[in-house]
Amino acid sequence: MLEKLKNEVFRTNLDLVKKGLVIHTWGNVSGRDKESGLIVIKPSGVSYESMKPDDMVVIDIEGKVVEGKFKPSTDAPTHLILYKTYDSIGGIVHTHSTYATSWAQAGKPIPPFGTTHADHYYGEVPCTRLLTDNEIGINYEINTGKVIIETLGLVSPLILPSVLVNSHGPFCWGKDPESAVYNAVALEEIARMAFYTVLLGRTEPVEKSLLDKHFKRKHGKDAYYGQSGS
Repeated sequence: MLEKLKNEVFRTNLDLVKKGLVIHTWGNVSGRDKESGLIVIKPSGVSYESMKPDDMVVIDIEGKVVEGKFKPSTDAPTHLILYKTYDSIGGIVHTHSTYATSWAQAGKPIPPFGTTHADHYYGEVPCTRLLTDNEIGINYEINTGKVIIETLGLVSPLILPSVLVNSHGPFCWGKDPESAVYNAVALEEIARMAFYTVLLGRTEPVEKSLLDKHFKRKHGKDAYYGQSGS
């Protein structure tokens, strides 16, 4: 069942390790099948070294295991509420990558200091509010998804493909698992650059004209970056 998607989710989970975003079992990738609506996600606590494509878990939108010998990731409820809310999302990534998580643990958004940031995000990468004790105690993973949705507000998730969860870490998404991983890699590098930029004393964001130019040349109807038709 969904062998192509299981292989893609398996491969992109390994990409998190290759790209230096994950150690031990500190991360997960999921993907959604457009036709069936089923989701494939990494199994909980299974090491990347021993993991195989057939170990990926197929679940329905309510979290019921449809196929697989392992339990799905404990973050599955967070993934599921994001899939329920946003039809445009086809892949989700969660990591505890060092620099993005450092901003999250500080409870701070990542400011847009330069053009590298502006190529990917139109403004700051936001950080959620803290969850309440009640939200942590009851339905924690679902409430994590809800606070991400609250933070996104009316913004399209494909325009703002990353949110930092306060005191936790980054969640990223895209039209498929591969693009979600791409966004997670970009976020980590942008978070690293921002960290050093603050250490060097800059606190003001990039000029709006430069932010507009770099974001809009890669995104939207007037984008001209890359090859036509690519």
